[in-house]
Amino acid sequence: MLYIVATPIGNLEDISIRAIKVMRECDIIACEDTRHSKILLNHYDINTKTISYHKYNEQNSADGIVSLLKQGKNVALISDAGMPIVSDPGNILVKKLIENDLPFTIVPGANAGLSALILSGFDASKFAFFGFLSEKNKILKTQLNDIKNFEGTRIVYSSKYNINKDLQNLHSCLGAVNVAIVSEITKIHENVNIQSLPYSIEEPKGEYVIVIEYVNKSKICPNDTEILDELKDLLRSIDKSTAMKMLKEKYNISKSYIYNLYEKSKLK
Repeated sequence: MLYIVATPIGNLEDISIRAIKVMRECDIIACEDTRHSKILLNHYDINTKTISYHKYNEQNSADGIVSLLKQGKNVALISDAGMPIVSDPGNILVKKLIENDLPFTIVPGANAGLSALILSGFDASKFAFFGFLSEKNKILKTQLNDIKNFEGTRIVYSSKYNINKDLQNLHSCLGAVNVAIVSEITKIHENVNIQSLPYSIEEPKGEYVIVIEYVNKSKICPNDTEILDELKDLLRSIDKSTAMKMLKEKYNISKSYIYNLYEKSKLK
């Protein structure tokens, strides 16, 4: 049996009892990075033999794992963090297992994209995952077009090396949309930074998830001047927080965006 095992995305305690049991009892653990995985394995006193399975050796390693399974071995597949295959190696292996009629199953657990979606507070009733934006212009153009045309919340992964470029590309394609830039998920310095594009991060660190809010086009949003005029009218009868909340729900725009307009206009 091949077990596709989810591992923690931050806090090492975010792992299931079943995942620990499977990794202890299987014959081999296939790791995206054996050195990185040793931190987790040592933490839970898991001494199972490890082999390398990453995007640079995926084809050959997949054949090797197929051979191991045919010998009756049990293998666990893990990535550096989160769910294998989701923007990580594993797809080639699963396809080979299906072709060879070999068994595999999932040991579910943490996923950065879904965690960030929940933390964003954006609508989670309909969403799509787009992975990392490509460095190749032709592929990037197609990705951005797909992101623009999807009518729901969108999830994108990014690294410290690309985060500001990715935010710039999203702004060029989508305009002044609201995004939640989520980092350090489940760690001590977990951060959910909700902003309206354009926006950039000073001294980026680690990995990021960008959650892009979807605005229903049937709710036609007024321009900034009209929003401020409506806010002035509301403030004659209700408090500032309630007024901003009403405008947020009416036009599906973030409260922080309205607050920034308020501050800039120096309304009293």
